[in-house]
Amino acid sequence: MARLRSLDPLRVTALLFITAGVLLIVSFFYTTSLAVAQQQNQDKRWKSEVIVPIDPPRTVPPNLKRPVDGVDFAIVIPKIGYFATVREGVTSGVLYSGPGHYPDTPWPGDPGTVGVAAHNVYWINVPRLTVGDEIDLQTRYGNYRYRVTGTRIVSPSDRTVLVPDAPGYHLTLTTCWPLWAGAFATQRYVIFTDQFWPVTQKPGNV
Repeated sequence: MARLRSLDPLRVTALLFITAGVLLIVSFFYTTSLAVAQQQNQDKRWKSEVIVPIDPPRTVPPNLKRPVDGVDFAIVIPKIGYFATVREGVTSGVLYSGPGHYPDTPWPGDPGTVGVAAHNVYWINVPRLTVGDEIDLQTRYGNYRYRVTGTRIVSPSDRTVLVPDAPGYHLTLTTCWPLWAGAFATQRYVIFTDQFWPVTQKPGNV
């Protein structure tokens, strides 16, 4: 007891804060490793179990446009060698391990804008994409190919960059900006694309 009384309160407080900090860091890396492992398992299952048709059918059965074990489709970016399955939703629980599909946006092949989001730590290389680069969405009913048309850095409150019912067929990717800021990022980096395969017409156009 005498030894405990002799300890400097400030030193004890500092040690407690250091211990708490170490525990938080260990917890962060542990949960992150679990999330990454989960994403890797999903990616492997998709590649081994899903056969993506070369040409999507004219009419897609509705039962194919739904999550299977939480996974909607997969995204492929050839230029940066990126592949990942995309889960349904953009909550923190979904985005903690990989990309997510905005639930209020269309599925690939439907008119409008498909929206996909991911944390910047997983899309650290996306700023390498330039106009004309290809991004593919693999679905259980076919492969859809898009070309980058532009990028923009916006406020998180800017809802004009993702319009689900926009005319045409598009894919928009969003992530936090600056990329190096991690969870402290204050803006959004947005990539805009247009579908070029299968060839489509804008709704209402002849």
